[in-house]
Order: sequence, then structure tokens, then C-alpha cells
Amino acid sequence: MLDHKDIEEEIKVIVFRLKDEEYGVEVGQVKSIERLEHITRVPRTPHFVKGVINLRGVVTPIVDLRRRFGIEETAYNEVTRIIIVAVGEVEVGLIVDSANDVIDIPVNAIEPPPAVVGGVEAVYLRGVAKLDRRLLILLNLDKVLSTEEIKQLENIEA
Repeated sequence: MLDHKDIEEEIKVIVFRLKDEEYGVEVGQVKSIERLEHITRVPRTPHFVKGVINLRGVVTPIVDLRRRFGIEETAYNEVTRIIIVAVGEVEVGLIVDSANDVIDIPVNAIEPPPAVVGGVEAVYLRGVAKLDRRLLILLNLDKVLSTEEIKQLENIEA
């Protein structure tokens, strides 16, 4: 019979890149990964909100994660992706440099984040996973957008 201590808890994450760092977001929060498409600008939104897209009939706000985290911007290219995530009741698209793969991370490999990782403040991070020769920064989507910002994005959708 299996002892529950022998079963290692894992979380499944989507891995994506911003600049030179790899980030992860839990699969359960990801709705889809889309190719970059035309984004319609929306006036009077925070600087990191790129605009909205019409995704299968749903108006979806798009956030440029490089802008959000204060990482210098770069031109979008053929590997740029929009990761559609659920933050509270709102679906939001996150522009990332590329979305690489899906991996399982043992929960015991996740450490609390240092104050700043790759230029990103710890408040946005859930933790850092050390896997072989990889360092994966796990995002806390509930902190990437504040409650106030989510309300603003809900108004864009309406």
C-alpha cells in the first residue's frame, strides 16, 4: 500500500519567457495560449494595458507583462504569445515573449521569492522553483493585477 508521504505533490505550470528569464503560471489559471493578433487601444487605461482583442466573441483586455514589470520593451515577433488567464472573474491576456512548454514542478522545489528576481518585484511572485539547471519564477496572478485594476479591466469588457 502506498504511503501518502511517498506521493510527491506537484503543480503543473505553463512556462513562458520574458527577456532572459523563464516564468511559470499554473495551468488551472490558463484558458488558452494565442498568437499575437490586432490589439485595439483603449483610452484612459493603465500604461501596461495594451488594449483589447475580440477572442471568439469575447472582448478580452490585454496586458503587456514587460510593461507591467518595468522590463524594457522589445518588438513583437512570430514567437510572441498572448496567454489568456483567469484572474478572479476576469479573463485577461498576458503578452509574453514566448510560451515554451508545460511542466510538473514538485511543490517542495518551490522556495519563497527573493525581494527582486529578473527585475520583477517579489510582490508579483508566488515563488521560485529550482529544477536541475533551470530557475523558474512562478507568478502570483492575483498580485500581478490589483483588485482596483481588475475592476478597471472588467469595465473595459462591459
